[in-house]
Amino acid sequence: MTATLITGIGELTTNDDELGRLHDAAVVIEGERVVWVGPAARAEPTDARVDVGGRAALPGWVDSHTHLVFAGDRTAEFEARMAGQAYSAGGIAHTVDATRAATDAELAATVRKLVREAVSQGTTYLETKTGYGLTVDDEARCARIAAKYVDEVTFLGAHIVPPGAEAEDYLATVTGPMLAAVEPLVRWVDVFCERGAFDAAQSERVLRAAADRGLGLRVHGNQLGEGPGVELAVRHGAASVDHCTYLSDADVDALAGSWDGGGSAGESAGESAGESTGTVAALLPACDLSTRQPLAPARRLLDAGAVVALASNANPGSSYTTSMAFCVATAVLQQGLSVDEAVWAATRGGAKALRADTGDGAVGVVRPGARADLHVLDAPSVTHLAYRPGVPLTCAVWRNGAREY
Repeated sequence: MTATLITGIGELTTNDDELGRLHDAAVVIEGERVVWVGPAARAEPTDARVDVGGRAALPGWVDSHTHLVFAGDRTAEFEARMAGQAYSAGGIAHTVDATRAATDAELAATVRKLVREAVSQGTTYLETKTGYGLTVDDEARCARIAAKYVDEVTFLGAHIVPPGAEAEDYLATVTGPMLAAVEPLVRWVDVFCERGAFDAAQSERVLRAAADRGLGLRVHGNQLGEGPGVELAVRHGAASVDHCTYLSDADVDALAGSWDGGGSAGESAGESAGESTGTVAALLPACDLSTRQPLAPARRLLDAGAVVALASNANPGSSYTTSMAFCVATAVLQQGLSVDEAVWAATRGGAKALRADTGDGAVGVVRPGARADLHVLDAPSVTHLAYRPGVPLTCAVWRNGAREY
């Protein structure tokens, strides 16, 4: 197995509690794993060597919330929002119609294109959801297509009630034959707990059915107003509740209290959160901007001791971007996070939201035994991600041990 030495790293953000941030550093990759991290001067010779010339490196972005399996275009909806029309969940139905009409090849081509786009900007680990099929056959094929191209697949049959369907009849399908059809292809089940989608009782029904099958839980919640999403997510032990745009004091306290001993996103966040598992507040700033909602209260969450992730929410209706760097810059410039906190949230925070940041093959971290995901910037420091917003800074990307950019 060929080993590759990546040396000349001027600044290395590891997200590892013991290693911390290193300067004049090197990383050795062998196969799909990192096997050594340390000072460049102490690195042993390897089969291959890449010198990155003093540039900064960090773990690849972990995008824990996307919707990549779709067809159609919602430009007109975006233009209407920019002209003052309020966002609602109903626009999803337009994508459902287009997705049902698309061929497998057309859907797969869209997923491949967006994954390539994300990887070219430093994303190395992606979750994506179903949710634009909303029939047994269409949800199953969306899950099957997604599983070929992304790292984690989430079943979101409970996205909206399809036009013409009765909510109770549709929920019976979601929690019965639809869930059975996708179960071999997915790790997670999600529900859109929001006005215009599913209420608390309906959402709980979905979560219980998923838990009965041993699948992990996620919740879309508190996007359009305060609601039961956070409480449901925490009570059922969901790995994340995503959006979190409108939070009561009780919601913030519940998210913080879900972590043993607390936890916050920053250079020492992994240490404070330890190996515990709680419910991550996954924030989607590009979506907040695109829907003209207030930006989620990231600073308030961190100060309370919650664990925060940043994700792109890439989808055709409310957040048509794959740029995690944009999300990081927004979190720093408009949501009150430090650069370190935002970078942690977009890497190890996302990994925590997928419960993929510990053990062999962990993501969101650069340390021996971790998955070999590395993002090299054409900049001397991660600070440039916010200091130079909108500038493409990705210089090189290793994903699962292979150089992909």
